Amino acid sequence: MKWEGHETSQNVEDRRGDAPGGARGPRLGGGRGIGLGTIVIALVAGWLFGINPMTVLGLLSGGGADVPVAQQPREPSAAPTDREAVFASTVLRDTELVWARQFQAAGASYQPPKLVLFRGATPTACGTGQSAMGPFYCPGDGQVYIDLEFFDTLSRQLGAPGDFARAYVIAHEVGHHLQNVMGITAKVDAMRGKVSQAQMNALSVRVELQADCLAGVWAHHSQKGKGWLDAADIEAGLNAASKIGDDTLQRAAQGRVVPESFTHGTSAQRVAWFKRGLDGGRIDGCDSFAAR
Repeated sequence: MKWEGHETSQNVEDRRGDAPGGARGPRLGGGRGIGLGTIVIALVAGWLFGINPMTVLGLLSGGGADVPVAQQPREPSAAPTDREAVFASTVLRDTELVWARQFQAAGASYQPPKLVLFRGATPTACGTGQSAMGPFYCPGDGQVYIDLEFFDTLSRQLGAPGDFARAYVIAHEVGHHLQNVMGITAKVDAMRGKVSQAQMNALSVRVELQADCLAGVWAHHSQKGKGWLDAADIEAGLNAASKIGDDTLQRAAQGRVVPESFTHGTSAQRVAWFKRGLDGGRIDGCDSFAAR
């Protein structure tokens, strides 16, 4: 992926120098704390690309809603200059350009999310974000959060190396931002408590597959505009989508697959929806809620 030298985003906040302590983690079910060390690796892996890891944890454990964390106004941070951060900023900027054009063509304006870089833990409007959750989007503050060390996890532990695999991760989370601004997130959240946990999990799968498709739509238009991808890059993106399917992660972690617990979709589904967006380049082709 020929990303060096392209424009970077101004919507990046670097919190990696902040002290990691002071914020409490999510509290579920009568105030009982949930320690990450006690959760099986399959559930941790299931959070890796979630629309809201704290919500998913609550659903899986039968608990309640997210605990908001009050956020103090922050001083603007200097633009990061290390390679991983510049890469993330470059990809974010391209999503801003692509989606601004798409929204403009539809007669609307696009307000991009901020990308927050952190290490260890950081406060969010959805609760305390932690590195073990992987990258995530918080609808409460409209921000994408990522500990850049996840890119190493993606490559070495999940078997999805390559720059475009990393770009797919960022584009997927921006896809959740699109769902939020289009009102899809609120409609799904409104179903919580009205349907069973299995039905809520099924809705979560459709949310995630739509975000995969939107990431593909971004890639389609990004490639048309910049031509910065080759066949190996596309394969890296499809491979990344395959590696984080619920069935693949569960099989690797516990040796068996439990379909009713899926929250993100199978590997085949994630690849198919990412490819649908990549091939078609149309937002209206990403209606995973209407699909069988």
